[in-house]
Amino acid sequence: MTDRAEVAVLLLAAGQSGRFGSDKLLAPLGGAPVALHAARRLAELGTGWKIAVCREASPLNRDLGALGFDIVVNPEPSRGLSSSLALGIERADTVGARAVLVALGDMPFVSPAHFAALVAAFDPVTAPIVASDRAGVAMPPALFDKTVFADLRKGEGDEGARALIRRAALVAADPNELADIDRPDDIR
Repeated sequence: MTDRAEVAVLLLAAGQSGRFGSDKLLAPLGGAPVALHAARRLAELGTGWKIAVCREASPLNRDLGALGFDIVVNPEPSRGLSSSLALGIERADTVGARAVLVALGDMPFVSPAHFAALVAAFDPVTAPIVASDRAGVAMPPALFDKTVFADLRKGEGDEGARALIRRAALVAADPNELADIDRPDDIR
């Protein structure tokens, strides 16, 4: 297991919200924008670095900055999630992170306990990739050792880290906790 001080949390929050009809990351949920729920829980982990990849001039940038997130602007979010992932991984590598916990801004229901369980399950030798498990399917949030940073930068479109997390050690989570927001009806 790696010390939390060597881990960077990376919040991907530059999505286009195509199916939602407006910016889903700013949609109100329990009195706060959707993306702030994940950000607040990630900030509680006490990791060495907090990084958020956002669109330029997003109203989220101020709120995330207030939580201590280093804001990386994705100038071309239309290139898909992989472009945001590559930018975030590059920043994590630059600051010297040993590992990166990647979370999505449209997954507001992930508990602090699940984020902590992912970090606890990580081991650079025996479990260099740790992913969330929903009914046997590996998915984000997921944690990656620096030895796979180069692979994480290679993705294109909305593929993200899908191929890498297929070989991850899995940490079970309640399926409701791993729900994402794609449409207005998904906000509960």
